[in-house]
Amino acid sequence: MRIPILSFLVFFPIAGMVVLLFIDRKNHKMLKEATLAISLVEFVFSLPLWFWFDSKTAAMQFVERYNWLPQYGISYYVGVDGFSLLLILLTTFLTPLCVLATWEDIQHRVKEFMICLLGLIAGMIGVFAALDLFLFYVFWEVMLIPMYLLIGVWGNPARRIYAAVKFFLFTMFGSLLMLVAILVLYFHYGKTTGTYTFDLLKMYGLSIPFNMQFWMFLAFGLAFAIKVPMFPFHTWLPDAHTEAPTVGSVILAAVLLKMGTYGFLRFNMPLFPEAAHYFVPLFSILALIGIVYGALVCMMQKDLKRLIAFSSVSHLGFVMLGLFTYTMAGVQGGIIQMINHGLSTGALFFIVGMIYERRHTRMIADFGGLSTPMPKYAIIFMIVALSSIGLPGLNGFVGEFLILLGSFKTNMVYATIAATGVIFAACYMLWMFQRVMFGKVTNEKNQVLKDLSPREIFIFAPLILFIVWIGVYPNTFLDKTKATTENFLAMMEKAKAPKVSLYQVIKGEAK
Repeated sequence: MRIPILSFLVFFPIAGMVVLLFIDRKNHKMLKEATLAISLVEFVFSLPLWFWFDSKTAAMQFVERYNWLPQYGISYYVGVDGFSLLLILLTTFLTPLCVLATWEDIQHRVKEFMICLLGLIAGMIGVFAALDLFLFYVFWEVMLIPMYLLIGVWGNPARRIYAAVKFFLFTMFGSLLMLVAILVLYFHYGKTTGTYTFDLLKMYGLSIPFNMQFWMFLAFGLAFAIKVPMFPFHTWLPDAHTEAPTVGSVILAAVLLKMGTYGFLRFNMPLFPEAAHYFVPLFSILALIGIVYGALVCMMQKDLKRLIAFSSVSHLGFVMLGLFTYTMAGVQGGIIQMINHGLSTGALFFIVGMIYERRHTRMIADFGGLSTPMPKYAIIFMIVALSSIGLPGLNGFVGEFLILLGSFKTNMVYATIAATGVIFAACYMLWMFQRVMFGKVTNEKNQVLKDLSPREIFIFAPLILFIVWIGVYPNTFLDKTKATTENFLAMMEKAKAPKVSLYQVIKGEAK
């Protein structure tokens, strides 16, 4: 009998939300313990995906399909391959750590917070597992509401409403364009084949005129570019990160942003391959601007959270550059860099959150010399900062090296510009670390700071384990994506970008 693992991972957090409804809202300890237990069960039940996954095939695995609205070609259709496997496991891995991080941080509306967190997890896993376009869109929208609430209700009181509304409007604008594109694709498939379906895998082989591909790629692409976020659609991210609670920032950076990069891999590129090749120069240049711009802006930041937020723009620019190389090294580098960014940047937000709990400030100028009262904190901060920079032996190096390798094969100019981003990353990250951790303790409030508690060390231990593991032996993870990446590249190699001008596309003359 086939075990419905993916359905369990999607619906168990929803069942957990129902359980939390029956717990007294004043019993914060029980609410947090129950949520921790739910998240641990979720993680344990996700492990068979890793151990039973067949790395030698590119076919979808753990597939479940049930008719939902068959008269409209809508089905509950989920499955995983090498692209989605690691992202689902990253989500379930980080969830218990996020719950542990709320122990001291969240003391207001705890019941509602935990319900929102579980709803967000269910939505994100659904996005990564969905193989039906309608189902994908439902999950895409479902996760928007709890994230909006996490920022708007539990964020920094000064600007949380502004940040939440900005996040919501940016995402909703892109989502509406994507919905229109999904419907156009649905009706085009019906007109071409005589049957109507939202089945993603069936649509992969659909013949679409380039003129339609062009506009469809832009519609899907804008929704995903906002979520990544790519320059110039990134302006919502620093505000959302700065105002969100620690756990909100961790989930946002580690998992939610990957929905954008995953969207390009799963939908944009294989559905519209000719347009995907046509837009390589544009998206590569935007990725490069994001890499350099994000790094330069980091150097000017006074707030720790805003610095890390802009570093995400730079790091995810690397991911997008790798994906648009359409090379084995570049695409695999982009995939592993998604995971690396989730681990390193998630850990950085935990680091900032823990010092904020003690000092209630994120301003770099308010710190200095913290390595004296907090030596354990300093060691963990150093390891995570070096992993974010891309130090050989740690996870960040693997992704950046593969992306640059793929870029050099396709465009040496792009690769050279991207390489400067690595240098800039070292500058802003080490400068931040030096200002916070070294020097004399000049502020009296910093002299009495408590070092990390056992609970806080436990949060970082598994993160550092994987930071080192990926850096030392990345093949454990790269092997899981190899067959899927080869299949993806084979699909992309069949298509070529037509030599048409933008004027011809607008006039409808491109075929």
